[in-house]
Amino acid sequence: MGTWGIGVTGDPLSFDVVFGDGVFGDAGGDVREVVLDIGFGSGEALIEVAELRPHECVLGIDVHTPGVAAVLEAVQRRGLRNVRVVEGDVIDLLERIPERSLAAIRVFFPDPWPKRRQRGRRLIRPEIIKRLVPLLRTGGTLHLATDVDDYAAQMCAVCEAVPGLAGGVIERPAWRPITRYERRAIDEGRRPVDLVYIVI
Repeated sequence: MGTWGIGVTGDPLSFDVVFGDGVFGDAGGDVREVVLDIGFGSGEALIEVAELRPHECVLGIDVHTPGVAAVLEAVQRRGLRNVRVVEGDVIDLLERIPERSLAAIRVFFPDPWPKRRQRGRRLIRPEIIKRLVPLLRTGGTLHLATDVDDYAAQMCAVCEAVPGLAGGVIERPAWRPITRYERRAIDEGRRPVDLVYIVI
């Protein structure tokens, strides 16, 4: 995937190397903020946020090849130096991310797996959150969004059970773009819910 693509497996990542020495930090090359964007879909929200928030280095991952290709094309066309892309399962990628290295993790509108027998496949479940939280630095944020009421309730229950996390439902941040998926949900009468939890 060239300059902008990162392998889903491999050695632990150095974000100074991944994003380039000094691109977003001081002369010593320290990266200011690294954000993990899980399941970016078609990628329009990731690209818009990366342009609106240039102080953030965004590492996006998705299993959907067309979405990955669309993000890579947009990154190259727009010259976004603060985005890197991974194609694959985030569970595999977690082994490469150093503990306490992330300023934020974002999971916007993950697959709701609506049938009861499928709910064990939902991403926001205890064993996954327990692996994500140690990757966040103190003060780092876990930002979730869904338009499925029972998934929002599940997100709350899972996150509230994790020691060292504090937060809950918030008003939708003005900076978070409304994606095509979210617009369709609103048009169909579903109410998107944003949740933010902070590592304390």
